[in-house]
Amino acid sequence: MTETPATAPLAPPPAPGAERHPSLDFANSALTLAGGQRLDLLDSPPAATRWLVEHGLAPEDARLWDYCTRKLRALREQIRVLITARIDGTVPAPAAVDAVNEALTRVPTASLLHWDPDGGPFRTPSHPATQIVDHALAVLAADAAELLTTADAERLTACGSPPCNRFLVRTHPRRHWCSVRCGDRARAARAYARRARAAED
Repeated sequence: MTETPATAPLAPPPAPGAERHPSLDFANSALTLAGGQRLDLLDSPPAATRWLVEHGLAPEDARLWDYCTRKLRALREQIRVLITARIDGTVPAPAAVDAVNEALTRVPTASLLHWDPDGGPFRTPSHPATQIVDHALAVLAADAAELLTTADAERLTACGSPPCNRFLVRTHPRRHWCSVRCGDRARAARAYARRARAAED
């Protein structure tokens, strides 16, 4: 469902860990809000373009096609599978690992050196417009591989406030929520349950 800007629900702030791992923010770009409302920050080419530009993964003038948006959403789902498997201590489907490895090896992730006769040397991802999304996928896949294999992986968890489906890197052993909003909702639900039990007694 595509919302108009006036009626679109506001996404919560980035989850803890997203400032270091854009792949975590990428995995969290399809979220379930209070009341079960779904919000997909990659639901259309303009929305996906905006997300990539905001994360420094595409130039301001980039314009994605539906095909590119589908590729982004497909990798996002595979990264979610891998994060869930890491949290649960299970083995993910081989297709999820293959998808990340495919994205990792599709294009170089290094910014290339260019030389402007007037401005001098500068670096930029120099890929044709059709490869902008492949470059972004490679960067996100590389970051996901790092997230899953470094010390942050031990602190990965799912938000403990249903129906939220976001992931976070715990900044404190007792932190189980991706945002203040989710923490408040979980505490309110517990308080309501206590009052309901007391009323039954």
